Amino acid sequence: MTPGTRLRYVKGHGTENDFVVVPDPDGLLDLTADDVRRLCDRRAGIGADGLLRVVQAAHVQDGAPYADEARWFMDYRNADGSIAEMCGNGVRVYARYLVESGLARPGHLRLATRGGVKEVDVEFDGDVTVDMGRAVVGESVDIDGVPGTFVDMGNPHAVVPVASVAALGVLDPSRKDLNVEYVEDVGPGHIRMRVHERGVGETRSCGTGACAAVVATVLRDEAPLGTTYTVDVPGGRLSVTWREDGHVLLAGPAVLLASGEVRCDRLESP
Repeated sequence: MTPGTRLRYVKGHGTENDFVVVPDPDGLLDLTADDVRRLCDRRAGIGADGLLRVVQAAHVQDGAPYADEARWFMDYRNADGSIAEMCGNGVRVYARYLVESGLARPGHLRLATRGGVKEVDVEFDGDVTVDMGRAVVGESVDIDGVPGTFVDMGNPHAVVPVASVAALGVLDPSRKDLNVEYVEDVGPGHIRMRVHERGVGETRSCGTGACAAVVATVLRDEAPLGTTYTVDVPGGRLSVTWREDGHVLLAGPAVLLASGEVRCDRLESP
């Protein structure tokens, strides 16, 4: 961004996985990785786990292939400035922003992401539900000497079962190319999860991670497809269903907290 730029933004979160939402319908902003890092910095910036740029699919290179299927493209960046394929909590916050800002009507939306087009149901109130697409299960992966289940939800995850997520201490897995979920059984159809997101560190929640965790748990428990699981994360509660057709549904809150304008020349490099 050029010196002196004043950037409009909205701050939102989904189960305390928080985002800076930047409206840029016509794709005029050139957000660099350093811009994103500075905006997401929790001491010298706005502070967030990631940034969501709201842009029409036709006006951005990564969205153009989907422009005939979806008007809006979710340009998602991790807090370190790296580009990410998909974010389950982020896409719900994005959909909530479109409806509350008047850019889309409540009801059923189709949103383009780097992980493909997602079907989202959002009203003015209540949870937002998104069809996250098909889960792709791969070979077991090693996470600090413990085997984890690889699940691709549009971005890569490793799901590791543990006796207690509270007993884990600080999360800092050796595998930095994956999002890693640590999952504890609470009861039938009910799990508890902590997550280390690549490019961010531990976050209060991860939507794609919750989906991956439920897929791995269903496979382990040999539970019937179509079973809905409750997923408790540090930031709240999500609901996940691995349907009979292989698609995964994610439901949970999406909250817009504040809006404002930031003087970009006053942001410090983290």
